[in-house]
Amino acid sequence: MSEVEDRLRERFEVLLPHLNERQRRLALAAEARSLGHGGVRAVARAVGVSETTVRRGVFELEAGEQPAPTGRVRRPGGGRKGADALNPQLVPALLALVEPDERGDPESPLRWTTKSLRHLAEELTRQGHPVSAPTVGRLLRDNGFSLQANAKTLEGEQHPDRDVQFRYINEQVKAHQDAGEPVISVDSKKKEQLGQLPTPGREWRPHGDPVRVVDHSFFTGPNADRAIPYGVYDLTTDAGWVNVGVDHDTAAFAVASIRRWWQARGAADYPHARRLLITADAGGSNSYRYRLWKAELAALATETGLAITVCHFPPGTSKWNKIEHRLFSQITMNWRGRPLTSHEVVVKTIASTRTRTGLRVDAELDTGDYPIGISVGREELRALPIRPHAQCGTWNYTIEPTHADAAPVPNRDREGERAAAVAMLADSRLTGMTGDELEELTARLAPAQAARAEQRRWHQRGGRRRNAPGAGGRRLLSDAAALLITVVYLRQVCPQRVLSDLLGVNPNSIGEIIAETRMLLDEHGHHVTPTIGLRFSTAADLAGFLRDGTAPDPTPNRPLPEALSHPALTGMSRRQLGDLVERLAIRQAAMVERRRYAQRGGERMPGGRGGIFLQKITDAERVLATVLHMRQLCNRAVLAELFQVSPRTIGNALLDVRPLLEQDGYTPAPATIRYRTAAALLAAIPPREGDTPESTH
Repeated sequence: MSEVEDRLRERFEVLLPHLNERQRRLALAAEARSLGHGGVRAVARAVGVSETTVRRGVFELEAGEQPAPTGRVRRPGGGRKGADALNPQLVPALLALVEPDERGDPESPLRWTTKSLRHLAEELTRQGHPVSAPTVGRLLRDNGFSLQANAKTLEGEQHPDRDVQFRYINEQVKAHQDAGEPVISVDSKKKEQLGQLPTPGREWRPHGDPVRVVDHSFFTGPNADRAIPYGVYDLTTDAGWVNVGVDHDTAAFAVASIRRWWQARGAADYPHARRLLITADAGGSNSYRYRLWKAELAALATETGLAITVCHFPPGTSKWNKIEHRLFSQITMNWRGRPLTSHEVVVKTIASTRTRTGLRVDAELDTGDYPIGISVGREELRALPIRPHAQCGTWNYTIEPTHADAAPVPNRDREGERAAAVAMLADSRLTGMTGDELEELTARLAPAQAARAEQRRWHQRGGRRRNAPGAGGRRLLSDAAALLITVVYLRQVCPQRVLSDLLGVNPNSIGEIIAETRMLLDEHGHHVTPTIGLRFSTAADLAGFLRDGTAPDPTPNRPLPEALSHPALTGMSRRQLGDLVERLAIRQAAMVERRRYAQRGGERMPGGRGGIFLQKITDAERVLATVLHMRQLCNRAVLAELFQVSPRTIGNALLDVRPLLEQDGYTPAPATIRYRTAAALLAAIPPREGDTPESTH
């Protein structure tokens, strides 16, 4: 028998590795049947398998079972049962956990945590469905789930003129390119902090020798060195030019970058250019809302002799700007995995950006100062040679180098003009102090001002100074100038708006300076006495007084407009209207004071004006406007034209007065005619008021 087992062992060692499980079992059974009695044991001993396996194969042969389908080893239904088959409630319980939040169970225990396989398996086990993490993964794939990241496809509310603006930009680009005129796409790239900070991406280096960077790269303070790349991409020549700033990303910096591109590249590439098309997004330093952007472009147009056309992309569509995916993306890939340790590294890395399609990039460092807070007045904006286009004039406009009715726009010395305005405000008639007294007060408060400024910077930095004193951006107004404008304001000579127009500084910056300085004056016990009879409502009046000595005429309180208070419009007599205004006066004043108290967050600060400057619209006029609106005589735009204020001011008046009228029990009778224009409403007023009983009571 040993010889038989040896032969069987030799034969099956060659054959069995090429057979599957069922084929091996049947081959062993066929050999056992041929040996007769004792064959099962001999085969099992020779091959080293269980006698049960051989005997099971014999039973299958004797039963005459059909061969298994191609590709199968076991009969359908054979093998170990899956967890979902053993527990039919497992899959529904799993889907209830992983369904999207808007369709799933709002009380799901995993709604606010990571839905990893391990967390899902633990939660299913807690619910009475024991299962492993790999099984959860298999069930999810079987039910059409997969690991997916967020898809950046939602663009928010789309502007109704979005597609029209895209087509218009395309038409403008083609027209300028066909005429051989330059077309550029501009934008500011993300600010980059300098230092051994990590940057995304990987770069080839010797194995085990990565670049060492700091392990915490969060914000390191406002005075940390940084680079501000502003790019100009020429769509026609596929060339980029990047101006790397070190101060602030302002509108002045944006236009200065375009100016430097024109001087370095544009004038040479387009020697016969007469026009320039700029495509930009709707926000940032080149926002269509910024007056300084347009004023600086007007100066650039005069300097270069180019008619500059600007087309802004609709809000929320800046990624369609060519510079984003033609220039900035290539720069980001070029410095991947490389710490930006200095301005030189930033400039040289940008300048070395190349593509196989022909992109070439130049870069320069701009160490100029571009302080924030510069303001451009409305009158200056109206004087600019800006021509809005017929299509979306807010986003599309052309700035001519000269204007038909005005001289070319000069490149203004705003810093010199601001210094002259500060010197003008030091007049003793405005400050109530002599020059020596003002200098003494300035010297006395200077240490406290410096200490307060250093304390503010300490909190902004979150620690000690990182640069030498004097580094960083310059302030538009010195401590002495801040004290001067605060004294003038507390003297109630003019409102903050006039100071903003006179100095060319943003009203918010003026307000912050005054709020901080007058608290300092109060802490040092210095009280500023308001002037009497010297009030200026415009910067021109103030400048004229200092130049010519002509005091402004006192502005009388505006009476209730006689024409608009006609009974034919109000539906009540003038006496009834006057009584209504008188009844509401106290409640109006209380409501206004409550609102101002909430806005201030407390009591009125020392040196407050106390409401000495007239409102744009008086309380009586607010009541009259609300009565006319409630009678449905006209809309807000017509009322704004009648009272010579903005529609927003009329809207605020309606929000304030309407509840008071309803509390007073006033129920207006609707008018029979609704007027669409102010002229039509005024023309409908009777020339004389009839002596009716209603009008005399």
